Amino acid sequence: MVAVTATDTHRTIDAVWRMESAKLIAGLTRIVQDVGLAEDLAQDALLAALERWPETGIPDKPGAWLMATAKHRAIDHLRRGKMLDRKHVEVGHELELRQEAAAGEIDAAIEDDIGDDLLRLMFMACHPVLATEARVALTLRLLGGLTTAEIARAFLASEATIAQRIVRAKRTLAEAHVAFEVPHGPELDARLSSVLGVLYLVFNEGYSATAGDDWIRPQLCEEALRLGRILAGLAPGEPEVHGLVALMEIQASRLRARLGSSGEPVLLLEQDRGRWDRVLIQRGLAALERAGELTSSPGPYAVQAAIAACHARARTPEETDWGRIAELYQDLMRLTPSPVVELNRAVAVGMAHGPAAGLEIVERLGSEPALGDYHLLPAVRADLLNKLGRMDEARLEYERAAALTRNLRERELLLGRAAASTAPR
Repeated sequence: MVAVTATDTHRTIDAVWRMESAKLIAGLTRIVQDVGLAEDLAQDALLAALERWPETGIPDKPGAWLMATAKHRAIDHLRRGKMLDRKHVEVGHELELRQEAAAGEIDAAIEDDIGDDLLRLMFMACHPVLATEARVALTLRLLGGLTTAEIARAFLASEATIAQRIVRAKRTLAEAHVAFEVPHGPELDARLSSVLGVLYLVFNEGYSATAGDDWIRPQLCEEALRLGRILAGLAPGEPEVHGLVALMEIQASRLRARLGSSGEPVLLLEQDRGRWDRVLIQRGLAALERAGELTSSPGPYAVQAAIAACHARARTPEETDWGRIAELYQDLMRLTPSPVVELNRAVAVGMAHGPAAGLEIVERLGSEPALGDYHLLPAVRADLLNKLGRMDEARLEYERAAALTRNLRERELLLGRAAASTAPR
């Protein structure tokens, strides 16, 4: 044991919790078959650490200490009969008659196959029985180790709202008897899609915040990427897992360059590419190559990663292969047709074949109901009009985009562009 101050101890406990909580909750869920109860038991172990470590010092293996403490609470809970339903009668009886043997079994259950347990916990937290918002909150809580307050700040919601969302999610999982397992067959594809979708949403919210005063929220990007890397290690044969990790690695490489000195947004073509993280880019390109080795028919995440790779490989904006990017967006439209994808294709077409060609696509999207309140539609139209010298029209579109966005930094950027769009005299 090493004696430290109370402040240092609390800081260490916080760090250990972030690293170990997911494994702890996963192992406990396998035993008690209730993710809500598992989290409660893990929190009990955390409280015990907060009480004891300032006095006794930090254990040499703090994660193992938390695991052992939580395990004993699980045993006590089972012994008291609170889990003695049909699934646990045999375990409870064994605990009464042969405590040491049962404790050994629980030791093995928690300590063995922890990777499998983490994978099961991911599939449980992202189960389609939950609404998307609930999946996101529960995943960040159970697998990301974020507090309710941190999740609330990230998504500009009240702590009470997030807390209720998490409680209801755990209740829904229990009432639906969602199994702590990795699904098989056709269900695996559907459930894996849900897991990837949650990580994608979390990353995107961090990469380009939909509302609030901040343009980016790096913590969300970091959590999504960390969980994606874990998932890739646990499911190494799934090409779309590697595709999503590749996409997040490459996008995350630009985070430092996406902000100016005062926190203002810096768009892709204006970024200092010397600030891009080349290590993350190389990791992303390697993950993309791995996805390609696993399938000859890349999925949506791998295609998006390939688009990001085109930007990452270009040392200057002028070197960007916009023709290839336009082709990849066409591929993405075949896989996941949507007006948003088509809008992105319009940008690429405009860069590859001229603003008039891009504007032609944008004009066709003007009647799309799904884009009625989407601020990037007028923003893209404004950029293309600006390049065509139609400045007055561009200014109006920038102003319309600024009125639609809920992000303060983005609104300032768009209004600045509107002010700069003056008709030539």
